[in-house]
Amino acid sequence: MIPKHIAFIMDGNGRWASSRGLPRTEGYKHGLEALMRVIKRLDERGVEAVSAFAFSTENSARPQAEIDAIFEQVKKFNRTYSGPLRVTYMGDIDALDAEVAQSVEEVERRTADSSGTLLNIALNYGARSDIIHAAKIAADSGLFSEEKFEESLSGAGLPKLDMIVRTGGEKRLSNFMLYEAAYAELLFLDKLWPDMTEDDADAVLEEFSRRVRKFGR
Repeated sequence: MIPKHIAFIMDGNGRWASSRGLPRTEGYKHGLEALMRVIKRLDERGVEAVSAFAFSTENSARPQAEIDAIFEQVKKFNRTYSGPLRVTYMGDIDALDAEVAQSVEEVERRTADSSGTLLNIALNYGARSDIIHAAKIAADSGLFSEEKFEESLSGAGLPKLDMIVRTGGEKRLSNFMLYEAAYAELLFLDKLWPDMTEDDADAVLEEFSRRVRKFGR
């Protein structure tokens, strides 16, 4: 059984770099390389969509050097990616630096007709604010229904979320896709994100295949 949609909380980039005597900012470069390894294998295995938590609304409290390093990797990826993935973003992109927002628009447009796995990147994203925003849209429409509410979430149009994987040893969702996670399987790994390999992606799929999903029944 292959999940249609897996989400990753890519934790441990800074710790990975520090453990090797490197600046914490170096970890984000290697984190992007790990994401490409993992999603390539998941694409080969038939996963339809992968969501990746790149930057939360709360991450703005981090040191500016780390924030700059994250967004440099985002811009580099957006401007240079030319593979088979269809890339989309969710989050408050308009509130970001104009260069970052423009690079997001560029990659979404350039990959819109791609046929590979959908890579959905959560950038400047927080689930609680996303829920409040969607609820307001639904209420203002005069049709406050579950369907209308879900259509207004940032992740509208994605397949139902099957699994959330968090690396780095922490065991929490950290305000990531809280509504969508209602019946998602949860997997917490001690491995730091930049160490993730194709074999780890296979192991995630194997773990999912062992889960018995009851959906409250």
